[in-house]
Amino acid sequence: MSRIFAAFIAGAVAVLLFHQGMLTVLQFWGFTSRAPFSMQLTPPFGIPQIWSIVFWGGIWGIVFLIFERRFPKGAGYFALAILFGAMGPSLVAWFIVAPIKGQPLAAGWNPVPMITGILINAAWGLGTALFLRGLSRK
Repeated sequence: MSRIFAAFIAGAVAVLLFHQGMLTVLQFWGFTSRAPFSMQLTPPFGIPQIWSIVFWGGIWGIVFLIFERRFPKGAGYFALAILFGAMGPSLVAWFIVAPIKGQPLAAGWNPVPMITGILINAAWGLGTALFLRGLSRK
């Protein structure tokens, strides 16, 4: 149970530092107009978007834990963590979450939001791996 809690915390903290950090960098470079740390309220509960993303980052941290056991050791571990982050949450957002929210599949196939999603989720995957490893050693 403590490992599941650690995975949740790792995924949630990775959103705040890595996911939103990458979004900050991409916005600074002018690649995207999406603002990091959005306080826009999300339906149906009216929770600020950043806290909704942090919660779901924690849930994805638990999913990450399930697959992480199959990752190779060494540098391959981090490469697969980045790939997991880039693809897992992005594909679910594009093909499951977007239709539920009435949005077009895969950001309407617009490359900028698609690449933005892949990059911020890849950063989240790296952050989750680093935090989960750090928390596992304690």
